[in-house]
Amino acid sequence: MAAEARAGSWHQPSRRRGLRYRVQAPLDVTVLRSGIPDTLPGRSVNLGEGGILAVLAGELLPGEAVGVEIRLPRAADPLRTRALVRHHDTLRSGMEFVGLSAEQQAAIRDWAGEVKAEPEASAPPTVATEGQSFETGGSGGGLPPAARRHRSRSWIFTWTFLLLLAAILLSGLWWRWHRGWEDLESGLPKSEKTLEANQPKTQVAADVMEKLVTHRVDPEYPAAARSAKLHGVIALDVVVGRDGSVVEIHALNGPDILARAAVEALRWWRFEPYRVGGQPVVAETTVAVEFKP
Repeated sequence: MAAEARAGSWHQPSRRRGLRYRVQAPLDVTVLRSGIPDTLPGRSVNLGEGGILAVLAGELLPGEAVGVEIRLPRAADPLRTRALVRHHDTLRSGMEFVGLSAEQQAAIRDWAGEVKAEPEASAPPTVATEGQSFETGGSGGGLPPAARRHRSRSWIFTWTFLLLLAAILLSGLWWRWHRGWEDLESGLPKSEKTLEANQPKTQVAADVMEKLVTHRVDPEYPAAARSAKLHGVIALDVVVGRDGSVVEIHALNGPDILARAAVEALRWWRFEPYRVGGQPVVAETTVAVEFKP
């Protein structure tokens, strides 16, 4: 029933309010289930004063109330607000903001103007056909044969055009979904990752960064490693960006099969930003992951 609700929600009339801007920004969505908060990391696809469309590393149900924290590019502080899940399909969730203050709405507008965010194109207007303009009866039997043939050709042309337009739109949506998923897997756009990875890093002790972990993903023990009785501790050199996301990882020891599993898990970790003098900085630390047979 949940899957049917999610699939059907895409066919409901759109509740979108206001202009949306194309922006890919890291975010965290927190939902309370059975009294336990569950935080899902993800990345936005578009953002407006009324709501947000995002690709998440987990599933939400339409109607769920969630907390959203968005780290907009160049913004000094993250945007925090409550939202209501309006639709969810596979990994994409559309959420409507609830109780967004006037200051937060103004902050979104100011941010969009500052970074010159590109607004999303609105839906194309409905095309009125010639047959619809002149038809007065249900069957059109009062028209002469030449007019009926002309109307038939007009309908064929119109439907062909609409089918072609639908195919183009579906191709564009698929491309955007695929691109959004690639960005989600990579954690950060390549340009941002490269920029922060090449900046000076503050060396931070492992026990200090351990206290700043906000989202942890345990690595999967590869079946091949288990059957080969491989075990031990994998040490990883981890670079954490100013927004608390992992931007670079290198395994320092261990068998490749265990090192790859550890790196894959660490990519999804999130930290509180490490601050020096009150300002977030790029931090470098060491994380140890143990594999037990």
